[in-house]
Amino acid sequence: MANDIWPVVHAERRALAADLAGLSEDQWRTPSLCGGWSVHDVLAHMVATAKESPARFVTGLIGAGFSFDRFTSRRIAAERAGGPAATLAAFRAVETSTTAPPGPTTSWLGEALVHAEDIRRPLGIRHEYPADAVRQVTEFYASSNVLIGGKRRVEGVTLQATDTDWSHGSGPVVAGPALALMLATTGRTAVLDELTGPGVAVLRGR
Repeated sequence: MANDIWPVVHAERRALAADLAGLSEDQWRTPSLCGGWSVHDVLAHMVATAKESPARFVTGLIGAGFSFDRFTSRRIAAERAGGPAATLAAFRAVETSTTAPPGPTTSWLGEALVHAEDIRRPLGIRHEYPADAVRQVTEFYASSNVLIGGKRRVEGVTLQATDTDWSHGSGPVVAGPALALMLATTGRTAVLDELTGPGVAVLRGR
């Protein structure tokens, strides 16, 4: 499975880099779907993650006093220090990287898809992601509390994709495009307006 995800990850990195070429300074400062992070911050995070290895991750976390927030902030600061053009060049340089922090394999695919949308949506950039990859990532986050508590977030509702044959869970329905369901499962509340059904109110309350 680890080998299977990399062609998709590499293709999505390449597509994102192409979409970001030529952004203005104001666009780079646009708030992303990640609270408190700009578009530039998210790309810097993606560069840092692509450079990460289990050993480097552990060393960095120890150096940050086991504070994951401090660790992440330091990585972002380092990768954005040279400005947006340098960060984008660094992102292109790690396009085919196959290293990653410790964690479930599908979470590495999730990083590529979810963070790409964190960047694209506020900029009004549309992109067609591989449907199988979106389903795989959404199923992973909806079935696991690893990293971001996705399972707790969608517990007690039925996620129902309207553009593909996929559903998950039981309870009040949350219906909408698979991509929006993926983002809702990972806590991106900005997409809740794109979803319908009585389960949407449940998600808003969490």
